[in-house]
Amino acid sequence: MKRISKARLIAATPLIVLLAACGGEAGDAAEEAAPAGDAPPELEIRHDNFEAIGDSFKVIREQLETDAPDMAAIQTAAGDINTRLQRLPDLFPEGTSMEAGYDTEALASIWEDPDGFSEATQNAIALSEEMMAAAASGDPAAVGAQVGNIGLNGCKACHDKFRVDDD
Repeated sequence: MKRISKARLIAATPLIVLLAACGGEAGDAAEEAAPAGDAPPELEIRHDNFEAIGDSFKVIREQLETDAPDMAAIQTAAGDINTRLQRLPDLFPEGTSMEAGYDTEALASIWEDPDGFSEATQNAIALSEEMMAAAASGDPAAVGAQVGNIGLNGCKACHDKFRVDDD
């Protein structure tokens, strides 16, 4: 079994928080009503988009846990996250919430507070740009710090208000 240095473990801690905020499904988090009709294609697209964001964060985490992180792989993953976050505004058509009966974790608060949702989305995009800059710097510690920053102030901040609580 490969040992991880204490410094690498400390640097990876924000990644653990991030993956909890950005990945996974709620499972039995809530009873859902019958869907209002056929699910729009955006539901599957946005689900796949979030899964891919989680996969890119996993690449970053795995690289930061090594003794010699592949900064090119980290840069690619950070760029992918940014690109996918920029798609979010188009992936939430009105009426595609959990309350509308769809198999999703999106709460109606997205459409009840569109300015708040837009602000949260734009904040996550801006934080992902900071993460891309950290990746371009070649400094693994800076990347780890930015991953933690986007996890807490981007992903989690949005999920706290606009996604079903999966605790």
